[in-house]
Amino acid sequence: MSAAFLKALEERRSIYQLNKTSPISDDKIVELVQEVVKHSPSSFNSQSSRAVVLIGAEHDKFWGFVKDAIKAIVPAEAWPASEGRLNGFLAGHGSVLLFEDQTVVQGLQAKLPLYADKFPQWSEHAHGILAANLWTTLEQEGLGANLQHYSPLIDEKVQETWKVPSTWVLKAQLVFGGKVAEAGPKEFAPIEDRVKVYGK
Repeated sequence: MSAAFLKALEERRSIYQLNKTSPISDDKIVELVQEVVKHSPSSFNSQSSRAVVLIGAEHDKFWGFVKDAIKAIVPAEAWPASEGRLNGFLAGHGSVLLFEDQTVVQGLQAKLPLYADKFPQWSEHAHGILAANLWTTLEQEGLGANLQHYSPLIDEKVQETWKVPSTWVLKAQLVFGGKVAEAGPKEFAPIEDRVKVYGK
């Protein structure tokens, strides 16, 4: 049973050459995001993770905001390279903006002060689990995806445009779309250096 799951983990790759096609419907994409958010684990079952799904013109709008923000801060001579990279994300079908709700984190800190310093870290764990689960799920449906981080440059614009509460802190943007090209070979460090076993 675990073989299929491990195969799915292996097939999850960063795909940067995307287009605006999708092998599944937008309704199916939304359903998958909802299910992954619902079932991804979090400490104390806090369910602190949040998501905003942007498809089509809304996705384009978001990456237009990012382009404006980046252009305003990079040297003129560096802009063509930055624009080319950002156009690659704009070329995708959609994006899922991933947040952690600080109201939940702060509520847990107040309720369980013994662990108050740990809850922000555990919230980050929840975000990482959700991002990986969602990325793998979309990959299994035939979509390509890559994970980006343009916060806090566009946080205020996101809050203003999509009515996102200020307590939702933007952590990452999962860009997805049809695959124009597959990922290249991946190198791995020796697993013996990364996993230690005792008592076997």
